[in-house]
Amino acid sequence: MNISPLQKERLKYNPKLPGMLRNGISEICVKEGEETQSVADQDKIKALFPNTYGKKEITFAKGQNTSPAKKQVVGVILSGGQAPGGHNVVCGLYDALKATDKENVLYGFKGGPSGLLEDDYLIFDDEYIDQFRNTGGFDIIGSGRTKLETEEQFAVAAEVCKKHGITAIVIIGGDDSNTNAGVLAEYFAAHETGVQVIGCPKTIDGDLKNEDIECSFGFDTATKTYSELIGNIERDANSAKKYWHFIKVMGRSASHVALECALETQPNICLVSEEVAAKKMSLSQIADYIADSVEKRAANGMNFGVAIIPEGVVEFVPEFSVLIKEINELLAGSKAEEFNALNTWKEKYEFIEKGLSSESMAVFAILPETIQQQLFLERDPHGNVQVSLIESEKLFSALVKAKLAERSSYKGKFNALHHFFGYEGRCAFPSNFDADYCYSLGYNAFMLIQYGYNGYLSKISNLSKPAEEWVAGGMPITKMMNMERRHGEDKPVIRKALVELDGKPFKYFEAHRAEWAEKTAYTYPGAIQYYGPDEVCNLTTRTLALEKE
Repeated sequence: MNISPLQKERLKYNPKLPGMLRNGISEICVKEGEETQSVADQDKIKALFPNTYGKKEITFAKGQNTSPAKKQVVGVILSGGQAPGGHNVVCGLYDALKATDKENVLYGFKGGPSGLLEDDYLIFDDEYIDQFRNTGGFDIIGSGRTKLETEEQFAVAAEVCKKHGITAIVIIGGDDSNTNAGVLAEYFAAHETGVQVIGCPKTIDGDLKNEDIECSFGFDTATKTYSELIGNIERDANSAKKYWHFIKVMGRSASHVALECALETQPNICLVSEEVAAKKMSLSQIADYIADSVEKRAANGMNFGVAIIPEGVVEFVPEFSVLIKEINELLAGSKAEEFNALNTWKEKYEFIEKGLSSESMAVFAILPETIQQQLFLERDPHGNVQVSLIESEKLFSALVKAKLAERSSYKGKFNALHHFFGYEGRCAFPSNFDADYCYSLGYNAFMLIQYGYNGYLSKISNLSKPAEEWVAGGMPITKMMNMERRHGEDKPVIRKALVELDGKPFKYFEAHRAEWAEKTAYTYPGAIQYYGPDEVCNLTTRTLALEKE
């Protein structure tokens, strides 16, 4: 296999473990904490999870290993979108498993949860796994978005596990995947299969976090990757001095990625979806807010700037959410056929005008025509608007351009360029932080298996400190759950963590953004560093640093 010089060096990197996991498997004991309860809807969650609810949080410490000797045959699944460091979770799991007993076996189910259902797998050995250490991507076994959520699926999974003598399944995924892990764990317990389920917190969006899970893996690497690119664009903008760059970054439901990138690069503008929702900002108000920065900078001879736009921001604009609902209703059932039969956009526009309320039509009318057409031409399998496909970076630059044209006070030149940073960060070479964190999560997941825990999430905390001081343990997945309405039914799900407007990261941003909006205060993070002083190579995110001040 041809590999780059960097990959050759990264394969040699030995990830750092928390101090208590460095003692050797035989010297790791368990300390149990308090019994837990779900974040909300306690009675309903308890009723749905009678076998796995209310369990105690645990931490690992130095001491005599009291777990029973038992051959372990473990299956691992990568679920959902890629995130840097996923390979190291598998490597850490494999190394702990083999360090305990060379006869232990690790199955990798291919292509995500469907691999378990279809019994499509490989068995890891040293030669195979050593090719993937400290590398990005999920190509070690592939990933997929099949959800494990039905009784029929659980029964198939149980049969596959029985066939191979599998004692535990590790699911590496985000909030939905770990919700599925919790439900599968309950099924296995209720049916006395003897199979444990352990989850690992993955998502570059950063929305799988709480008082216990300080950070999901991949967030550090992805935001450093995006911040390098944004810093490069800032440098270019400050060199050319003639373009406003509108940069959309991943983060459908939460703005953690956008906020972290803003803290790293200090752009002129960064929208935070949660603030847009809290203030009930309209599209017009958001456009005016950005236009104010453009005008002030132009008055000082700076016809350039950088604006960061969260991927899902339009869904947080109240009037836009209403518009989407009305469009979905407008094209329900046979009306969609009637609309699609119209030949010209003019005819379709008239159809839309008759079907929308005057309030929603007023919102629709100010949208650029390309965005208007996206709302009606791009539909999901259920006939609904695919909001994630809306090019919000182009939407806001067009709205800003229109606002500036209305202002007699504006004398500058406005030229916009557009970018979307998403896939660029999902499979990047993991930072030292993510390489260490992910390896620790996998190693720790096996310790949870060895001690017999089921329905737990692998947890590494104290992450703002050096790895030696990290704390390893586990928490019941049910602790993170609440009930939410999904597809017309109340479902138990892990609560997504949105940006907290009273949290230290946002407060720091809020205190500085007026200065950044008017001045050129850009910072240039540069590429991720793997070798050199700790303050450069083992730097944590600004978000985590501020949260743990």
